Amino acid sequence: MGRKVMSKDELLEKKDELIPQYQKEQRKSKKLPVLTKKEKKILGIGKDEGRATVKHARVSSRKAKLVIDLIRNKDIDEAYAILKYTPRNAAEILEKMLKSAEANAVNNNGLDRNNLYVAECYATQGPTLKRISPRAQGRAFRIRKRTSHLTLVLKEKA
Repeated sequence: MGRKVMSKDELLEKKDELIPQYQKEQRKSKKLPVLTKKEKKILGIGKDEGRATVKHARVSSRKAKLVIDLIRNKDIDEAYAILKYTPRNAAEILEKMLKSAEANAVNNNGLDRNNLYVAECYATQGPTLKRISPRAQGRAFRIRKRTSHLTLVLKEKA
């Protein structure tokens, strides 16, 4: 079922081949195997970014995407300003994520805060909580409480 996990020595030998493969865009049909956290650390993949994710956020992905579109490709300070004055529930969640991604970029990867911008930001649909609302004549209507998985990536300007 799974693939063979390469040892540290094998990874370092193949580093020159693997890094260019994982850095270029991939089509869904030709996706490369997913690297483990340990393999990414050895190869140094993800050292040029700050990443934050929130799973099962209680906001629908459709509503979150409205706010996400406002901050995509913006400088970090501009993104903070937009999120602070956007009157939506998702803006508060995204502001916390932005702080977390900034801290990850600056503290873990040593990037310069002044050169950071929102490189990637997306929301995917999470599990839906199903609830029931009583209606007339003994009927019941379904209420869908949607959740989403949010991801935010900060990178340095070239």
